[in-house]
Amino acid sequence: MVGLTARQNEDRPYAGIALVLAAYLLFSFVDTGSKWLGLLGLGALQLAFMRYVGHFLITFGFMAKNGFNRDVLVSDHMWLVIIRSILLMVATVMNFIAIRYLPLTVTSTILFSSPTIVCVLAWPLLGERVGLWRWVAIVIGFIGILIVIRPFGETLHWAVFLSLANAFAFALYLILTRKLADSVAADTLQFYTGFVGTIVLLPFGVAEWQNPEGPLAWIILLSLGPLAWFGHGLLIRASNFAPASVLTPFGYSFILYLTVWSYLVFSNIPDRWTIIGACIVVVSGLIIWATEQRNRKKAVLPDLT
Repeated sequence: MVGLTARQNEDRPYAGIALVLAAYLLFSFVDTGSKWLGLLGLGALQLAFMRYVGHFLITFGFMAKNGFNRDVLVSDHMWLVIIRSILLMVATVMNFIAIRYLPLTVTSTILFSSPTIVCVLAWPLLGERVGLWRWVAIVIGFIGILIVIRPFGETLHWAVFLSLANAFAFALYLILTRKLADSVAADTLQFYTGFVGTIVLLPFGVAEWQNPEGPLAWIILLSLGPLAWFGHGLLIRASNFAPASVLTPFGYSFILYLTVWSYLVFSNIPDRWTIIGACIVVVSGLIIWATEQRNRKKAVLPDLT
């Protein structure tokens, strides 16, 4: 019955797409709210701490409700699990600093260069072969990022380098997630994502703590963790309705969401170079995605010779 349900779910791609779009909408709320709070004077470490403590408390609450399972807390790859959690935490902190100074359209575009970075690192870290089309995508993505950040222009801001470091850390996080996916339970990864971020950021969050002014600021601050947690839950749920080959391209909705919020909340309209660079980065990611799907199909084709 379980297998039948899974197969039925995988035949509902529109439900999976809807969940992915909803997940990235929630993630866009997190980035927009964090930028707004940052402009009000709240520190990035305080915001990151609230993002992770909310994630941890919800995860811990569900574990307590369902009965604690010691197996969730242990793994044969514990150091890799912890390093993965640290990478995501570092990426979050750098992103929260960068979005205070850069338009959300710029930070989101740079973040979505992470598939290109994954391709570059796949051979030395995972032993995966990088073919011709992936190298083409890497070059295209690099050109797109150069167009967005314009490194030789007068408008270059130092926060761009934090945003690039965020993309690099997130790429390493994705690589470790791929490496651990078949050997570590999803509940274990979820628990340590919240736990490590909370423990590491606790002293920094307390040291720079500043009470938000007004009920709206409090609501946004307290919602960062639940929104991020719920967004990740929707992504996991989406994978039950459709394969990654169907869902992956819809992740780029994140850039569109942040473009809208950037205009509505901060009156920021992306210039033509940012739009062109973002389109090129998206094309690069889609080439990588299409190449991976083609390779998977070749791997499962029967040998008729």
